[in-house]
Amino acid sequence: MDKTFHQHILDFLEYLSAQKGYSDHTVRAYRTDLKGFYGFFAEFSGCADDSTQRNTRLSPDAVDVICIRGYLNRLHKEGLSKRSVARRLSSLRSLYKFLKKRGVVEASPLDTIRSPKLDKTLPAYLTVDDMFRLLDAMDDGTLLARRNIAMFELLYSSGLRVSELSGLDCPHINFGAHSVRVLGKGNKERVVPVGERALRAIRFYRETLEEEKKVPADKGPLFLNKNLGRLSTRSVARTLEKTAKESGLTVPVSPHALRHSFATHMLDGGADLRGVQEMLGHVSLSTTQKYTHVSIERLTQAYDKAHPRK
Repeated sequence: MDKTFHQHILDFLEYLSAQKGYSDHTVRAYRTDLKGFYGFFAEFSGCADDSTQRNTRLSPDAVDVICIRGYLNRLHKEGLSKRSVARRLSSLRSLYKFLKKRGVVEASPLDTIRSPKLDKTLPAYLTVDDMFRLLDAMDDGTLLARRNIAMFELLYSSGLRVSELSGLDCPHINFGAHSVRVLGKGNKERVVPVGERALRAIRFYRETLEEEKKVPADKGPLFLNKNLGRLSTRSVARTLEKTAKESGLTVPVSPHALRHSFATHMLDGGADLRGVQEMLGHVSLSTTQKYTHVSIERLTQAYDKAHPRK
């Protein structure tokens, strides 16, 4: 018996997780997008009242351009942003690319469909003053406070993704070489330099943890929650947001903003673009180049304010 469309989607999600090494968060996003389209397709095909997960009448090769355009019209009526629509189309394109490679379909119904043209947005980042204000305002009087300082110092010092930070184990930190070994997207490993302030904060946190909780300073996950389990990415983000408010910052602050700040400040300081690419773990140099736009815009603003022939 041929697999149902639903089973093909499950195979694709398993492929993203097991072979592509995508994070649980990313796979959940794909699942949500594809579930939404599958529900529309079932309704479009007149199968919405059936058990759609097992419905053999719903086949990937039955999806055509008319169906895709109907789906886009539905998303438009729901008021989704261009970016959200583009993401859903991207999820579908990836699914059909997978199905085409597997020989399930001969062509993709999205080949003639264009994604919405997105407005170019610059990455959110903190100024150097705001970054120092955030880090220097934190009190190190408790174990959790010392953990938070170590986390944020490391994020800003090395430009890690929050998922990479959460996945760190103690042996990944090389204090002697001033570096951290990171497992990034697609299970690609890289070594990134770490500054002395971040290393001191990490050592201080782990020594306190060993003293108060009897947890070995050099074993297990690097950053722990209150129950001494691995700290989640959501907890890191919530903690950072709370810390930013307490420090009086009025701009939105997220772990990704610290990553952007790291890249921007490195380039402003004269760092080589390809070197920053390597540290960030970007496959394409064009991905890193967006950070140069931030610096150029800032220079333009300064020029407009100060130049006598503006």
